Amino acid sequence: MVGKPCIAIVGPGRLGTALAMELRRAEYSISEIVSGNSSTSRRKARALAKLAHSRTASAGGRLHGDLVWFCVPDREIARAARQLADAADWQGKVALHSSGALGSDELRGLRLRGAAVASVHPLMTFVLRSVPTLKGVPFALEGDPAAVTAARRIVRDLGAEAFPISKSRKMAYHAWGAFTSPLLIALLVTAESVARAAGLSTAGARRKALPILRQTLANYEKLGPSGAFSGPIVRGDAQVVREHLKALQGVPEARAIYLALARAGLRHLPARNRGRLEKVLKK
Repeated sequence: MVGKPCIAIVGPGRLGTALAMELRRAEYSISEIVSGNSSTSRRKARALAKLAHSRTASAGGRLHGDLVWFCVPDREIARAARQLADAADWQGKVALHSSGALGSDELRGLRLRGAAVASVHPLMTFVLRSVPTLKGVPFALEGDPAAVTAARRIVRDLGAEAFPISKSRKMAYHAWGAFTSPLLIALLVTAESVARAAGLSTAGARRKALPILRQTLANYEKLGPSGAFSGPIVRGDAQVVREHLKALQGVPEARAIYLALARAGLRHLPARNRGRLEKVLKK
């Protein structure tokens, strides 16, 4: 594929929106925004097409992009590919999807029609009312060599980082991603329940936690996990850990999470007085 390909975005949701805006920033042309059949999807596609200086298309329309990027939920990738199978001459085109869990074979129907296909997953969180930049974001790539080559160039132009992922390891990769954002949020909301047990409001706990959270992430980046680890386990203060567990008896879900994470910390991170800590954490 010579020069920058013209790109069709399938799916005007959170990922499709972020991707379209970042591709425009990197001076890629967006040929069309392909919507689903619902009025909500069509409305989102019109709004995104306006921002991306593009046009809208439906699943039954004709695709003009050199590269088609599927930004739909995992369960809809194969179905969307089938719906668009007759929308273009796929010989020589590239088709990508951005599932972190599924491999490039979700697009096997387009591969059979002559397209080079790949999965291209950004390790980033996409939520309502927040459109992140993709600069510096790692993208996991897997698929046909021609599609991976095209994707690698796009990722580079976005100012992001491409790395290969084995098809057989994608689910473990996706689980790792879950720990970096959604399960981290689950941990923080559990921490809020502990703060309420300590007499704080949820909003107050969230605000008061931000300085230590920011510093912890800064330490993790600069010093790594061992250098960033602090608190009673690294000090070997088994009595404090025992008292923590007593205090958490009224918040049993948080107590179970505390035990799991404390055991992981004791197993993987520096700690003094390991023998006594292991006894406390067996309870």
